[in-house]
Amino acid sequence: MIHPPHGLFAFAALWDVWSKGAAAIESCSIITTTANEATRHLHERMPVILDRTHFAAWLDPLTPPPALHELLRPCPPERIALYPVGAAVGNVRNDGPGLVAPAADLFTA
Repeated sequence: MIHPPHGLFAFAALWDVWSKGAAAIESCSIITTTANEATRHLHERMPVILDRTHFAAWLDPLTPPPALHELLRPCPPERIALYPVGAAVGNVRNDGPGLVAPAADLFTA
């Protein structure tokens, strides 16, 4: 389980509404970056996690693109806490609080 030590994460994302025929389609994409030291052993990419001080700039359509590009980097590893969970978390049919219970080994089946 990857979570912030305190509070919530805010991911950098793009949201748009576009048309497909007569239907309006809402879409959202989470932006990723290279993994930091805390998550690199799990995957080579991670979501861009915005610092609270950057929320306004990210959401402001007048923020210049170069300033936004500066935000698209891995967050410091101390902003992430993680522990292993069981393999059941990888199946979308499973649900419940037990999915986030710590497991003895990250690679336990």
